[in-house]
Amino acid sequence: MATYAINGVQLGAESFGDPADPLVLCVGGTTMLSWPDPLCEALSTSGRHVVRYDLRDSGQSTTLDPMNPSYTLRDLANDAASLAQALDQRGAHLAGIGVGGMVAQVAAVEHPEAFSALTLYGTRPVAPGPVDDDLPDHDQATMGQLFSRPMPDWADREAVVEHAAQGASILGNDPLEARRLAARIWDRTPDPSASIHMANQLGMVFSRLDCTPRWRERLGEITQSTLVVHGAKDLFFPVGNGQALAREIPQARLLVLEQASTALPGPAVSQVAQAMLELTALP
Repeated sequence: MATYAINGVQLGAESFGDPADPLVLCVGGTTMLSWPDPLCEALSTSGRHVVRYDLRDSGQSTTLDPMNPSYTLRDLANDAASLAQALDQRGAHLAGIGVGGMVAQVAAVEHPEAFSALTLYGTRPVAPGPVDDDLPDHDQATMGQLFSRPMPDWADREAVVEHAAQGASILGNDPLEARRLAARIWDRTPDPSASIHMANQLGMVFSRLDCTPRWRERLGEITQSTLVVHGAKDLFFPVGNGQALAREIPQARLLVLEQASTALPGPAVSQVAQAMLELTALP
């Protein structure tokens, strides 16, 4: 574990593997734990230096007021580029998951010199909020179930963990893994206030973040080798969003995981790791 001073903030990060190896930089969505340990380990044992990090206002990164962010999506993209260049001047393989995938798209478009490859998991080509007419929106029945539940006491660790497990069941993810993940996120949240715990568990900052201007129309500018991974059972960002990304990013490869929803399931780790490794084969 380490923190890096980047663009006036501290970014919490964790490294796997040899820093001399080519860098894979994993953008949290919003915390670094969105990227499973087994995937990071599989990449690192195959000759990659993997660094996963927390976005601002989450995990070990600078946390001020997640409900009123003073920065924009572009600032988060700038963080990714600055961190990549601070860690490895050769150009990083950038990976983004969920809302972190939005950060990664903007970073790849606006800072092409910083990245050699791009992986996007379970994300879409537009910001949170109203979706474009040609893209599938959240499944409304699922969202009704998800958001009609009473909120837990965010100051109660067990209540938060149980809430996460229930949400995972609704979304089609593994509730046991969601329970473990929520507990780990809780335990590494440095501020004990309920609002900060809620922000870390739910990625609340993206409900208030300025994500303008649009970037979808610039996806054709992406020159990095790109892998788009999407769960066929994803009801939050349905698979049509991943298909749109793969169509609009030149020469992108689409990998649909038939048994996956929003989270990367354990049985798919080796398949995803291999596909990521193939983007930037070692000499």
